[in-house]
Amino acid sequence: MQVNPVLVEVERSGFVESWHRGSAIGLGAEGSVTVRTGTPDVPIFPRSANKPMQAVAMLRSGLGLEGELLALAAGSHSGEDFHVEGAEKILAGAGVSADLLQCPAQWPLEPEVGLEVARSGGDRSRLRMNCSGKHAGMLAACVVAGWPTDSYLAPEHPLQQAVRDVVEELSGEKPVAVGVDGCGAPLFAISVIGVARAFRALVLAEPGTPERQVADAMREHPAWTSGTRREERRLMDAVPGLMVKCGAEGVDAFAYADGRAGAVKVDDGSMRARTPVTVALLRALGIDTAPNVDAAVLEDLATVGLHGGDGAVGAIRPAKGLFGTAL
Repeated sequence: MQVNPVLVEVERSGFVESWHRGSAIGLGAEGSVTVRTGTPDVPIFPRSANKPMQAVAMLRSGLGLEGELLALAAGSHSGEDFHVEGAEKILAGAGVSADLLQCPAQWPLEPEVGLEVARSGGDRSRLRMNCSGKHAGMLAACVVAGWPTDSYLAPEHPLQQAVRDVVEELSGEKPVAVGVDGCGAPLFAISVIGVARAFRALVLAEPGTPERQVADAMREHPAWTSGTRREERRLMDAVPGLMVKCGAEGVDAFAYADGRAGAVKVDDGSMRARTPVTVALLRALGIDTAPNVDAAVLEDLATVGLHGGDGAVGAIRPAKGLFGTAL
């Protein structure tokens, strides 16, 4: 395997103690590759960056979600109370019980919410799991389409075949592998470039289409795709017209309203490295100078501070010269 370049450096007290290598791609408004590093043509599992495409398949199958609930079905929520209530609304609208959810029981991603659940005598639950909105949407889509609900996660299930069709269509690639995501859903391997192309297709789709409905819902309700304090929510609030979705193992993908798009894969799976790289890629594509962008938020997200004792001693930041030269 080719050794990918360093995307992010971890500097402590003026000394670089760690590195995160990986691949990234940036597409211009017309769709051509304008920024490239590493091996973005190598297939990866996009993990939860697949969720917008899965949500498109749900809508194409007849599901009638919109607004916050559609954003929830396309997102990876933090397990906050409003996320749980939203998943329950999706299930209730389809007339099915949360007992049919096949995602694993987990604590909320938001630590403070998890502590509150534990203090009140609660436990891990399927509804608090970050993928419960997606799973609720999948169950609801099966009900509308008249498909079995007990096998909705099987790769051969009609819904999962519809997901595969959407992934192939939007990415322009045939998946080279099929895996099982952390939530139990089938996972299709495509390249980093393919992920960026798929996100670009979502934001450029005609208004009213399933693709555009998903993109618009995510951009209008970013707290529902992630959480009140999550980085994706802050990025979408700071850059009007931007759609962002992260995935486990160091994946980030985004698309701007005019078609500029990008995707990142951190080789070692580090989640701490992805947002600094994403901000650097947004800047390399010139999205940081778009109208009404909150530059202060981007600057804050461009680095992750490191502390020693009670003081700041360093930062996790993009490698020097990263994306310094466009193709």
